[in-house]
Amino acid sequence: MSAVGLLLLACALVLMMTTGWATYTVLLAVSSAGALLGLALGAFDAAVLRTVPERLVGLLEHDLLQALVLYAVVGALLHRLALIDCLYKGLAKVLARLTGRQAAAEMAGLGVGMLMAPMNGSVGASLVTLSNTAGQAWAAEGLPPARRTALVAVASTVGVIVPPSLVLLLLGDAMLRAHTEGLALARQLGLPAAQAGTRIINTQDVMQAALAPGALLLLAWLAITWWLSRQPRRHREPAPAAPHAALTRGERWTLYTVPTFIIGLLALVASGRLRAVEAAATAGVALLLWGASSRQLTRPVLGRVLDDALALTGALFALLVAAVTFSLVLRAYGTDVLVAEGMRALQGQPAWALLAVLGALLGSAFVLDAFELIFLVVPIVMPPLLALVDDAAWVAALALLVLQAGFLLPPLGYAVVLARAQVHPRPALPAVVRALAPYLLVLAAVVALVMAAPGTTRWLRTAPATVPETAVDGDDLDALMREMSAPAAETPAPAEAPPP
Repeated sequence: MSAVGLLLLACALVLMMTTGWATYTVLLAVSSAGALLGLALGAFDAAVLRTVPERLVGLLEHDLLQALVLYAVVGALLHRLALIDCLYKGLAKVLARLTGRQAAAEMAGLGVGMLMAPMNGSVGASLVTLSNTAGQAWAAEGLPPARRTALVAVASTVGVIVPPSLVLLLLGDAMLRAHTEGLALARQLGLPAAQAGTRIINTQDVMQAALAPGALLLLAWLAITWWLSRQPRRHREPAPAAPHAALTRGERWTLYTVPTFIIGLLALVASGRLRAVEAAATAGVALLLWGASSRQLTRPVLGRVLDDALALTGALFALLVAAVTFSLVLRAYGTDVLVAEGMRALQGQPAWALLAVLGALLGSAFVLDAFELIFLVVPIVMPPLLALVDDAAWVAALALLVLQAGFLLPPLGYAVVLARAQVHPRPALPAVVRALAPYLLVLAAVVALVMAAPGTTRWLRTAPATVPETAVDGDDLDALMREMSAPAAETPAPAEAPPP
């Protein structure tokens, strides 16, 4: 019966690609049909399905979902206020004095994407905001449509790897649960990954592991943007504006204040002195105060901000509920056991197991966005992998890079599809592929470097990989892992018998 779960997953993917239905609708429909089929065939007991409300309530009580709502509000504020436009113009004017005007405009767009990343709610929100600011400025300067599409797509995906982005937070929580289950599986099978006192990773570990690869990728992308901007291009019209325009008062204030504020928040979160939910709340309050003081946040604008935030939050919560329900049905069929057995066949070759999981994530990215991958695919494929690999934070950093590649891979990458739709006239796909190729090659090189040198993810990590044996014994560790993985359990834990 384990193969039935794989058939349900394949059916869900086909429906997503061919019907245009919302992802949560597809997942709920397929999981309902799979549950009815399983009950009819006697594949599992109805008691398994009665755990759905328990799992959903436990999941929705998680503190991380507070950050999800706050990041949705911050992303909506950034989209509706003129802060990003002012920041882009000021940054372009400053860079024009250092790198030349052609390079400055393109590098400023990438820089704005980097600064927006820790504060924005999603890739889609970043992309629309960048299209309305940097994209329009590039169009006025005569930048070819394919080049504009590539730059907007690349800049909008910076939020996948730069902490504390929403994608990174959700993946960090998913990796915590996957690491818990992976260690339990490794202890059960007696694998080397289940060392005594192994500490389960948290979101802070994932953020610190992603910092160095993310910084390296951003620097490489800035360098390739500078180099490409200096190459002669046909069909590029001369720009009408002066190359060294003076900064306005608003641009100067924005350029000094916003990067300092964002970098300060990022440093506090990375050092563990500020939680991600607190950083999101701080950014939200600061944006509200700025919008009110600048008289941009009128009552109609505030209404649109709340509508945008509510739409994104509702979609993510609906997706989360659907993915949890679908994963429970797959577990009831034993699909996770089937995947674990496949991984166990690669027990002596963890590198091949890692490549298989990253390949599955990359392939799924053609039909699923990052949130769907985190909620649906990661809980299935990651626990067996983490039973074989002892550095879960390193695996998480690689997964983030692969998710970012999934957004940028033509023809179905989410950022590529959305960026083409925002550019007029719409560029031909082959031209977009040629414009994206240098950035994808750099991304592939960073992935290869991180795979070959796991130490690149350990430079900034402060927490130890193990806990002192005197602090946590084996029974306490088992109890801790059971508690942390309670929402992912297939059935409720049996009640203990009363003492005699």
